[in-house]
Amino acid sequence: MSASSAIMLPYALASVAVARQRLSADLLESGVYAGAVDDTVLVMSELLSNALRHAHPLASGQLRVAWMCTEGHVEISVSDGGAATEPRAGRPTLSSLGGRGLGIVEYLAERWGVRHEGDSTTVWAVLHAPQPARNAQTRTTGICALREVV
Repeated sequence: MSASSAIMLPYALASVAVARQRLSADLLESGVYAGAVDDTVLVMSELLSNALRHAHPLASGQLRVAWMCTEGHVEISVSDGGAATEPRAGRPTLSSLGGRGLGIVEYLAERWGVRHEGDSTTVWAVLHAPQPARNAQTRTTGICALREVV
C-alpha cells in the first residue's frame, strides 16, 4: 500500500468528512467509476462512524483508515482500539433510529470482516471497483492503478 492510502485521523466526527474527501479523490484520480467510488466512500463512512460510536481510539488517540486497490477491487479498512462488543450487522425494526450501518456494508461489499491484532480491531470490506478500459497499459499498485501511456 502506498503512503497516501493510509491516514491517521483524530478520534472526532470531523474525521469522517476528511476521510470521505481523501478516498473519493484517490479513487476518482485512479479512474474508478463514479458509482463505485460513491459505494466505497459510503462503506468507509459507515465503518469509520461505527468506530467513532462504538469503539475506543488506538493507543495514539487516533483511528487509522486505509484503502488498497487490486484487480478491479478496493479493500478499505478502519482500525480502532477495540470495543466491548464484536462488530456485526444488526436487524433493526422499521422504527429503529440506528443499527443499519453494517447492513449497508454487507449489502454493498462483496465481503467484509473483522481482524484483531494486539490491542487494535480492524473492520474491513472489499468492494468491486471497475475502471474503464484505456489506451494504456495498466499495472496494479497500492492505489488502484499506475497507467503508462504506450
